[in-house]
Amino acid sequence: MRIGGVIRRAVLIVLGAIWLVPVYLLLVNAFRPGADYTGDHVWTPSATFGLFDNFAKAWDNADLGPSIGSTVLYSVVSPAVGVVVGALAAYAIVVLRLRHGFAWFLAVYGGTIFPTQMLLIPLFLGYSDTNLYDNRFGMVLIYTTISVPLAAFVMRNFFTGVAYEVFEAARIDGASVFTAFWRIYLPLSVPALAAVFILDFTFVWNDLMFGLTLSQDQSVRPIQTALSALNSAYAGTSVPTVLAAGLIVSLPTVALFLATQRLFARGLTLGQY
Repeated sequence: MRIGGVIRRAVLIVLGAIWLVPVYLLLVNAFRPGADYTGDHVWTPSATFGLFDNFAKAWDNADLGPSIGSTVLYSVVSPAVGVVVGALAAYAIVVLRLRHGFAWFLAVYGGTIFPTQMLLIPLFLGYSDTNLYDNRFGMVLIYTTISVPLAAFVMRNFFTGVAYEVFEAARIDGASVFTAFWRIYLPLSVPALAAVFILDFTFVWNDLMFGLTLSQDQSVRPIQTALSALNSAYAGTSVPTVLAAGLIVSLPTVALFLATQRLFARGLTLGQY
């Protein structure tokens, strides 16, 4: 093995070890009973297993059940609708050759250049005036809107790589514009759509900012917002309890990625042209 390869591998090992340090601290202290937690022993594993007890306390103290149900709704429905709408936008721009298509694409994707913090006050005022504040439909609406630009970007790149003759052949065979999209282009783009869905699912599941700004009721708030309340200075919850709740709540995104990593990598590759 060449010296360059050895150095590269050594650097990767060091970086991986540095990245794993916070994970180690999370696991060690999430498995520790709350009564055994002290600032002097955060690096040392406890002899007592307390993960499930910690999570049970977090579940009872923060009433996580309704928040998890709402988060599942937001994380599945919003990305699913968002990727279909984004694919429709890309289909109109690339395949149907919409007039001023690039300008329309900039209109769809251009909003992502602004920091999301700039949107919070206008969204709060708008939601308050339209009765969308603290409403599940309002949360689904904002998460769907956020999911569309990435889908439009990836699908525009994907549809650019599909020969236009495919659309012409479908039209000659009598397929309508929507039928060609639904029966031909959408099945072709399943890997790319799945990759975008996974990214959007992860974003929505881990969102804190919009949940804090646009919701208040425990049954409407996303799970990360409920966890932030559990970790507040007034909650009186031990550190291992908070860490155990965070560990359990993070498992769905990890499981989704591990289960679909090949499809995810393939979808991102197909979107690069």
